[in-house]
Amino acid sequence: MEENKSWTRNQKWLEEIELLKSIMVKTDLVETTKWGGIVYTWNNRNIIGIGGFKDYFTIWFFNGVFLPDEKNVLVNAGEGVTKGLRQWRFTSREEVNEKLVLHYVNQAIENEKNGLSIKPEKKEVQPSDFFLSKLNEHPILVEKFNTFSPFKQKEFIEYIDTAKQEKTKHDRFEKIKPMLLANIGLNDKYRK
Repeated sequence: MEENKSWTRNQKWLEEIELLKSIMVKTDLVETTKWGGIVYTWNNRNIIGIGGFKDYFTIWFFNGVFLPDEKNVLVNAGEGVTKGLRQWRFTSREEVNEKLVLHYVNQAIENEKNGLSIKPEKKEVQPSDFFLSKLNEHPILVEKFNTFSPFKQKEFIEYIDTAKQEKTKHDRFEKIKPMLLANIGLNDKYRK
């Protein structure tokens, strides 16, 4: 039997989640499923998600950091980690004020329409000295490596640099040399 890996796997909040869904149909949002959970979008942009957890059920606003939280109901679930996401947690259906929920959701939609969102930061991956020295031993490998997209370059770099032992790094580099020469990305065989 396949385990249900959705945000509502906790059967405790099924009625409460249905209550939140009944409120969402009164908005311009489109319900979809992403990452195994219920997500509402506007113009194909993630606006909110809803789900049930062990101690609460919640609405989270993907760019909730921009919401004026007049009623002080939003929390940052991952302080120091989460930049834009904010949650509104409930522990009973009596706490759900439909008018207030609609106010926050409609404000989130307006924020999206106005372009208020946090863009994910792209992290530059710096190749190790080991990787660069091995690559520089063969000028053709440098040339071939530079033809790959930054994403595919990052895959090669991480593949080599995550090895813990020097021998493993050498073995992995020997494995990717023919791939570089043949213009084959590290994970191309898994892509369709």
